[in-house]
Amino acid sequence: MIERDVDIRTAEGVMPCFVVHPDEGMPLPVVLFYMDALGIREELRDMARRFASAGYYVLLSNLYYRWGGPSFDTAPLAEGKLDPRMIELNGALSTDMTVRDTADLLAFAAGDGAADAVRCATVGYCMGGRHAIASAAAYSGQVKAMASLHGGRLVTDAPDSPHRLIAGMKAEAYFGWADKDEVAPPEHQRVVENALALRALPYRVEFHDGALHGFTFPERYCYHKEAAERVWARLFAMFRRTLRA
Repeated sequence: MIERDVDIRTAEGVMPCFVVHPDEGMPLPVVLFYMDALGIREELRDMARRFASAGYYVLLSNLYYRWGGPSFDTAPLAEGKLDPRMIELNGALSTDMTVRDTADLLAFAAGDGAADAVRCATVGYCMGGRHAIASAAAYSGQVKAMASLHGGRLVTDAPDSPHRLIAGMKAEAYFGWADKDEVAPPEHQRVVENALALRALPYRVEFHDGALHGFTFPERYCYHKEAAERVWARLFAMFRRTLRA
């Protein structure tokens, strides 16, 4: 396995990025991994390594680079405590910003002989779900698969609400939610599923019984191993259908 930290220059600064991929079989399909609101940490790097171990070129970028790239302690979340700065940055990071960042990520991948940026997937966790959707729509010619895991704020009144962007995606889509997720109420889930159904393209919406918001993260109090492993299986199956066809 090859891994390295790189700095990708954007119009708004320098975006740190963790790159990991196998040492053979190049060029490899690209997985763009959009972080959750807690920021970059070893837990996410380990998840990126798992994507890479299945034969993918993974880019995990620090989307908070405009604000110095902070990360946040996960422990208070178990008691329902949210860091006000985390909430602030979650709201400040717009989908327009990450769409611009994704252009730079794809350009970086296109310049690396180990990557095949024409075969690309976007995967986002929590906050990252909406950014995975927006980027899949913006770069629909390259993004063949899109996944949102326990994504929040997917339905808003804004003109650029993520649910409105689904129509622009040409990717197979997977949405995995906890069965009772306070960040994604049932009415939001129905709106997303209706938008997916209108595209006449493959998709799957799955509710994981007994899981809590954030259930895919192995170092979080809310980790649900059975549901998390089911998600990995769903994603790798979707990638085989779309990125290796």
